[in-house]
Amino acid sequence: MLDRLSPLDASFLYLEDHSTTMHVGSVIILERRARRRTPVLDHDALMDLVAERIGENSRYRQRVRELPGRLSGPVWVDDVDFDISYHVRRSALPAPGTDEQLGEFVARIQSRPLDREHPLWELYVVEGLEGGRRALVTKTHQALVDGVTAVDIGHLLLDTEPLRERPSAPEWLPRREPGDLHLLLDAASEVVRRPVTVVERVRGGIVGSAGDLARRAFGGLGGVVTEAARTAASPAPTTALNTSRVRAPRRYRMVRTNLQDYRAVRDAMAGARRPVDVTVTDVALTAVTGGLRAWLQARGEPVHSATTVRAMVPVSIAEGGVDTETGGRSVSSSQVVACFVDLPVGEPSSRLRLERIAHQTRHQARSSRALSAGTLAGIAGFAPPTLHHLGARVAGAVSRRMFNLVVTNVPGPQRPLYVGSSRMIATYPVIPLLRGQAVAVGLTSYDGEVFIGLNADRAAMTDLEVLAAGIPEALVELAASVGAEDVDLGVHLRPGMGQG
Repeated sequence: MLDRLSPLDASFLYLEDHSTTMHVGSVIILERRARRRTPVLDHDALMDLVAERIGENSRYRQRVRELPGRLSGPVWVDDVDFDISYHVRRSALPAPGTDEQLGEFVARIQSRPLDREHPLWELYVVEGLEGGRRALVTKTHQALVDGVTAVDIGHLLLDTEPLRERPSAPEWLPRREPGDLHLLLDAASEVVRRPVTVVERVRGGIVGSAGDLARRAFGGLGGVVTEAARTAASPAPTTALNTSRVRAPRRYRMVRTNLQDYRAVRDAMAGARRPVDVTVTDVALTAVTGGLRAWLQARGEPVHSATTVRAMVPVSIAEGGVDTETGGRSVSSSQVVACFVDLPVGEPSSRLRLERIAHQTRHQARSSRALSAGTLAGIAGFAPPTLHHLGARVAGAVSRRMFNLVVTNVPGPQRPLYVGSSRMIATYPVIPLLRGQAVAVGLTSYDGEVFIGLNADRAAMTDLEVLAAGIPEALVELAASVGAEDVDLGVHLRPGMGQG
């Protein structure tokens, strides 16, 4: 039996073109020094670490093989010529490299599609950052990561303790790649096993209508149809966030904020004279809303009290039979659903923005059985990079007419993590752009901070830095409006930026 891609996985390949790439990325920044009495994680040691970790996951040594005439879906085959040095690449900035220069590098790298003649992932080691830091920039295709069969490459590399010994790569013996005759015979046997499925594919389910395929696949994600999907039946409002044509060049901005600032706002709302139950996610969405409001106003766009922007916010849910207290398995596509939040960018009061967002998310979270941040962080095998992937998969399977932008917010561990012997000091997500959408926002909380990555169309978002600056400013404004203390814009907010 061949290892065939699922219809949803295959749809991400068919929907991809040179300007709309379907991979999710991350920017991992490592501290200058290795831990005491641990080996230095140089380039060779990193390649050994990657080789060791992907030895546990065959997807990273496999490539996609199309069937002749696309008579059936594509299959995974072992890459008999697999060369890890092709995938783990070394680069450097002119020292001392700034965050702005790193952002420029990220934008250029992330705008390029992955080569389908090789396994669908890449990892760049970027040296030369100021302060002796290094960055790992990853790209992993959505067809590869489903949270169960395979997780994100950044997920595989992270450990809770620094490694004390240099890793050694296990021996790997690839299976011989099947020939065309084998593929055709397997496709013929599938006709006998599942004739209806094959007929649908031949009639255009794959070749002619990849969008329909993605929507049908989304309908099967865990068998869950959220209240949000019903309430979002109307088209999203027309805004400057949408463009008729997404171009290949990108801009990328990084914003670093303090998690305690979000918690301070949450606690202030809970302790107010008129208490309101809000979450850290609600506060984060309100900060993004304030940034979007400032960006629209700076552009001279019409913003009135009823103006909204619809965000698709992936939410992890609890399913029957899953012990969410003790975990037991990784978060998968079947545990992520789409919530739609109308961000009130026209509301002048930041407190009222928060209350309106909290009302929407609370209603949808109850109907979707959303998992709490604490539960997510405790699920065995969970890591933020993988959940960003699953959120992007859900976004890609929903009609883009239903929302204006994607905002993924993933709670991560609040303790240090390590890549080999080096401590990770920052991690920024890179969420792919969907057709017609000019910007995607990813947030990850980790070790007391919230890291925000803004990935945007270069031509449509020439003023992305206005949005990047507006988000932390909106957080400070919100804190002041609810009476939260100890929120200081200058102390914790250190934006980085880039374009490409």
